[in-house]
Amino acid sequence: MTEIALIIDLHKDSGRQGPGSEAETLRALEFMELPTDRKLLIADIGCGTGGQTITLAQNLNAYITAVDLFPEFLDRLNQTSGKLGLTDKIQTLQESMDDLSLEPHHLDIIWSEGAIYNIGFETGIKKWKDYLKIGGYLAVSEITWITPNRPKELEEYWMQQYPEIDTASNKIRILEKNGYTLVGYFQLRQESWIENYYRPLEERFESFLKQNNHSEPAMKVVEEHRAEIDLYLKYRPYYSYGFYVAKRN
Repeated sequence: MTEIALIIDLHKDSGRQGPGSEAETLRALEFMELPTDRKLLIADIGCGTGGQTITLAQNLNAYITAVDLFPEFLDRLNQTSGKLGLTDKIQTLQESMDDLSLEPHHLDIIWSEGAIYNIGFETGIKKWKDYLKIGGYLAVSEITWITPNRPKELEEYWMQQYPEIDTASNKIRILEKNGYTLVGYFQLRQESWIENYYRPLEERFESFLKQNNHSEPAMKVVEEHRAEIDLYLKYRPYYSYGFYVAKRN
């Protein structure tokens, strides 16, 4: 298996592919003034297996297009939505987030938790803006520095992994420069990293390695994830995901 196939295999049975929680999805919604006289049109971009998609569907009168590149994640979301009776509210779409077939100026909300980094924060908000109605909302969680200075080890790691990591103030300036007005911001709680993402991930390591015959590529994937977990536990006061909610001007 390729490395990306192994990563998908490790994550496909998880409710989330990154930090987050139902409570924080609902908290982001509270910043929005939404119409109640019709169905909302929403795209959840980079939805993964759809933990947040399900929360949106259960709490809004909405029609949601859940977009992801990997069919394994979308299959899991379709299974979950079927079990919960939400198939009339969620449609899955297998596409790349930088080449979407969504209708322009059509959406009330674009949602993306922990996924926009795949194409970069500024690239994402620029590309996706065209799909939003004037006055529509963008809600994204994005890796964010929460202190002005960081240890060298941490800085070097994230500069290699994702050079667009930055402070919330700089991310907000990027939003404003590109035609958005911030309506809300908060940091994800540490529990959303540890209890909702890292701990369930660690619990799957052994079965994942067994399933893949403890192959060298599989062990490398686990080692890289363990290194990421160790880094967060060591340096969690310095960074988190910031949740940005903005309105299109």
